[in-house]
Amino acid sequence: MLDTSTKKRIDDCRDILVGKLPDPKAQIEQITIGLIYKFMDDMDKEAIELGASAKFFSGDYEKYAWDKLFDSKVTASEMLRLYSDAIESMEKNPNIPQLFRDIFNNAYLPYRDPETLKLFLKTIGEFEYTHSEKLGDAFEYLLSVMGSQGDAGQFRTPRHVIDFLVAIIDPDKGKTILDPACGTAGFLISAYKHILLKHTKANKDGLNIYEYNKLSNLPAGKAGKPFNNLGDQLTPDDRKKLIQNFAGYDISPDMVRLSLVNLYLHGFSDPHINEYDTLSSEDRWNENFDVVLANPPFMSPKGGIRPHKKFTISSNRSEVLFVDYIAEHLNPKGKAGIIVPEGVIFQSGTAYKDLRKMLVENYLYAVVSLPAGVFNPYSGVKTSILLMDKAIAKQRNEILFVKIDNDGYNLGAQRAAVKGSQLEEVITLTHDFVKSGEVPDSLIAHAVLRTEIAANGDYNLSGERYKILDAVNSEFELVELGEVTKLYQPQTISQKDMKDDGEFLVFGANGIIGRYDQFNHEDREVLITCRGATCGTINMSSPKAWITGNAMVAQPVESSKLSKDFLFYVLSNSDLSSTISGAAQPQITRQGLSPFKIPLPPLSIQEEIVAEIEGYQKIIDGAKSVVANYKPKIDIDPDWEMVELRNIGKVRMCKRIFKKQTSVEGDVPFYKIGTFGKEADAFISNDLFTEFRDKFSYPKKGDVLISTSGTIGRTVVFDGEPAYFQDSNIVWIANDESRVLNSFLNAYYQQINWRPATGVTIARLYNKIIEETKVPIPPIGTQRQIVAQIEKEQALINSNKQLIEIFEQKIKDRIAKVWGVEKTEKETLNMTDEPVAEYEKT
Repeated sequence: MLDTSTKKRIDDCRDILVGKLPDPKAQIEQITIGLIYKFMDDMDKEAIELGASAKFFSGDYEKYAWDKLFDSKVTASEMLRLYSDAIESMEKNPNIPQLFRDIFNNAYLPYRDPETLKLFLKTIGEFEYTHSEKLGDAFEYLLSVMGSQGDAGQFRTPRHVIDFLVAIIDPDKGKTILDPACGTAGFLISAYKHILLKHTKANKDGLNIYEYNKLSNLPAGKAGKPFNNLGDQLTPDDRKKLIQNFAGYDISPDMVRLSLVNLYLHGFSDPHINEYDTLSSEDRWNENFDVVLANPPFMSPKGGIRPHKKFTISSNRSEVLFVDYIAEHLNPKGKAGIIVPEGVIFQSGTAYKDLRKMLVENYLYAVVSLPAGVFNPYSGVKTSILLMDKAIAKQRNEILFVKIDNDGYNLGAQRAAVKGSQLEEVITLTHDFVKSGEVPDSLIAHAVLRTEIAANGDYNLSGERYKILDAVNSEFELVELGEVTKLYQPQTISQKDMKDDGEFLVFGANGIIGRYDQFNHEDREVLITCRGATCGTINMSSPKAWITGNAMVAQPVESSKLSKDFLFYVLSNSDLSSTISGAAQPQITRQGLSPFKIPLPPLSIQEEIVAEIEGYQKIIDGAKSVVANYKPKIDIDPDWEMVELRNIGKVRMCKRIFKKQTSVEGDVPFYKIGTFGKEADAFISNDLFTEFRDKFSYPKKGDVLISTSGTIGRTVVFDGEPAYFQDSNIVWIANDESRVLNSFLNAYYQQINWRPATGVTIARLYNKIIEETKVPIPPIGTQRQIVAQIEKEQALINSNKQLIEIFEQKIKDRIAKVWGVEKTEKETLNMTDEPVAEYEKT
């Protein structure tokens, strides 16, 4: 496990370099070179202490030793010259192994600021290499900060996803293992540690690498003790053979260098990483492997790839060729796990179909759908995992489909940890399917016959497509959307063509986006967002509107057979994920959408369903209007004293903690902007919480919390349960309630429009503004009466919120009945009739 001091030094190094090298990759390269440089010097010192002589910095290279750089007589400028000369000439140093010469190949110092270098090397000098595994973990942390290489479609795979895939594939000693697009060797390192774990005496519970790393990363007080001596049941000969079995290819010399370092620091004295164009070169075509793990590039360069002629599938798309390459380079009992973009799953091109046909017939045993935000913040591309095993594919008539909605992190840009990860369940599901061939009893998995996948010739690998068809027991005919609607994308107009005073609304991908002086649709139309992150969203335009090409129109061919309103509600409550294609940019095409099937009741029944749903929708709209427009209203008596808050209380900032101190498994909830009172963003350990409570003043039960950025002015009365709040977004009011009740203060603050004197909305609510805001001070008895009335009103607001949930579920259940799926609102929401009764009273 990476210790906090080492982690801090890495962060300090990046902070030092960021002014000169803003690119994270450039920072990593320089820190890597610095770490290896210091590592070689440390090994020389250790050799001298044991009675031997220096090896790395000897002969002509003795002048570059670490102590020589920091000689008191050496100025900062001379240090810069010495270090720059050293790293540029180190690849020619005959005293170091070829691996190190490869690492220093083409190395240079990209900046010329002596003071920056001196501070940087001083920080590097504080690293201690007491254990190669510790250094390896430090290097992995360094690699974790690397961003995307978007031009090449290379996105660093999250550590937990790597461990998850390795745990599913379950490699073992004696097996050859390849990553043909290895990047920084993350899959190879994880597979190596997984194998060591399997042969560790202390691992009595048989933890896999995903479980082990999850256990090791728990916060203080909850973390399980990491095992020492990983792989202690392996003989020296076992270890030697194990290391020889790992191989990696990458087209980028920078990635090869990082992989070499990463593997070396994890105990690979002679790592086999080759700079190799997997798709264009034939040099290694005859090398087959027992296990392949990969997250290949998602994008192809302009003009596509120019592959050689040995591939089974004819294509110039990198994602197709990589999957083909991996399938063809498995040994007879080989197995593979590959992360692929959704284009591979259901693109309609010939190469994609041919590839899927080959996989279904010979290799594939499972498809695992990952959440769309797994690669955030670098890419929102939707991905899946293809699981291959040639032996299992021959034994099983079915393919397992698994859909993951929660991988342990939310889908925002920051990927904050959340509870409810389904990854461990999926590992168990896939292993059980491989062992028994039985379909697991799970809400997130189902199996489909290979013959059913092959039935229409497109070999679509979207599991939801077959799940929907299997679940349908509708009494009504199922029809393809392309048969009953005209699907098309209208003419697009640019933003500059729109006019503020235009007479007609403009509808784009996600609803109203402006106004225009013309309309291209006389009537309301059903719209389907056909590109971008919100692909598959359903809208309805207004009459006489301009609809742009970012939204696809689904127009009923015969209004006597299909109602637009019925179509809108059916599509709004359907999963269109099986119709989405596109590797880097999700999109829906007419060809992809046309085969999607919907139930088609007689028109009279459609009209009854629409009338029922619109009745529910009116209740929802009314309840939403009440919730959106409600604010506590306190009529100010002119006789009441008005005082600035600073005279009755003090605004205080919550104390800061870092994201790395939070975890999904902690004891105390951690809240950020706009979330207190709801589900926590993450958690911190009870030990850390206690430490901060002991050191700093902190909100007590009844204090008022105020959000100061984002949705500014949101307030809540703290209920006193142990909780931690983000310092930069939330402040609290320390008030002794001798003159003003906190509950009254909270109610009054909710009716304030927080604006500066000029009337321009501020982006941040500063403490001074809160302290200078005047507060009315009625008698305490009057305050209690006002608060009691507001609490009654708030109870009604909460009932309206429940009403919204209940009637939204009623709409879903009514549409589900059309499909032949029976549900009950109370069972689904676990609610009573009380909110409905309250609504009926009012």
